[in-house]
Amino acid sequence: MLTVGDKLPAFDLNAVVSLTKGHEFERVTNESHPGKWTVLFLWPMDFTFVCPTEIAEFGRRNKDFAERDAVVLGASTDTHFVHLAWRREHPDLRELPFAMLADTKRELSTALGVLHKEDGVPLRATFVVDPHGVIRHVSVNDLSVGRNVDEVLRILDALQTDELCPCNWKKGEKTLEAA
Repeated sequence: MLTVGDKLPAFDLNAVVSLTKGHEFERVTNESHPGKWTVLFLWPMDFTFVCPTEIAEFGRRNKDFAERDAVVLGASTDTHFVHLAWRREHPDLRELPFAMLADTKRELSTALGVLHKEDGVPLRATFVVDPHGVIRHVSVNDLSVGRNVDEVLRILDALQTDELCPCNWKKGEKTLEAA
């Protein structure tokens, strides 16, 4: 699995970006948002139970990420057509403000090292990537446990200070000074 200090692998994937007829799909690459922080999160598969709770929460908090000059990208190994159908059907996913990437060939999930060994779907992995394409944070949950979007924001805040941040540090609190 890729980890802190590694470069985010190159990717070029179909994505669902809208429900507006004729504007549903776009190609998204690792270079689509130059100069921005990227929060890339992967989920196992569409039309499941835990996944929409996470996706919807990232959607609700998208403005918080944007205020931090970060773009959110979500991905699974489902096709962009399945993503579109799920967005149309699930009320919490209809107005998502970020791209749902279709890693259909499993190239990105494989390059990141987050495919479940038995089920062949992505684990619940989150990568925080700096504007230079360097992975600065990784967390991975088992298939049955959803992640905490507040924690992802807290970590992004801490990384953006470029300072020493103690346990449970939150934006606005004092950072540590090296003696």
